[in-house]
Amino acid sequence: MNEITFRLAAGTGSRGDDDLTALVELYDRAARWMHKAGIDQWKPGDKDEEHFRLRQKDGEVWLAAVAGRRVGAFELWWQDEPAWGPQPPEAGYVHRLMVDRRHAPPGTGRALLAHAERRIAGAGRPWARLDCVSRNPRLRTYYEGAGYTVVGEHSKEGDGGSRYAVTLLEKRLGA
Repeated sequence: MNEITFRLAAGTGSRGDDDLTALVELYDRAARWMHKAGIDQWKPGDKDEEHFRLRQKDGEVWLAAVAGRRVGAFELWWQDEPAWGPQPPEAGYVHRLMVDRRHAPPGTGRALLAHAERRIAGAGRPWARLDCVSRNPRLRTYYEGAGYTVVGEHSKEGDGGSRYAVTLLEKRLGA
């Protein structure tokens, strides 16, 4: 059976070190897949262990596994001013949805989103929000297929001061 299980990534100790290494590997693998697919978005080496350690301090980082093998991960933030500006505490923000295409069963990406949405709703917040690079229509279509609605575009500043446009999407949870 391909039941996907979820757990918070550990931040300290040997398990934490293993989790941080695994997160970097998942990110780099996803970035290489994007590059091969002609998607100009993530770059291998752009996120290191310190990135994920900081994300754990400011939010949550989740790992997904099937039969003990890591198949994906995502970050859940409780605010995202760089993309959404100051907001009341009404949403959770999903970032870096990563799927290991070598081992993940079909539907893993949607399972990751659903888990994030349950966490957000469980925190009493009615909105799940995310953004994707505007020049990635394939990802936008994927998120729209998962029930997200485009609510705008925003210009973000990347590493090194470069600017790029992101599409903002949100999904009303519950009700």
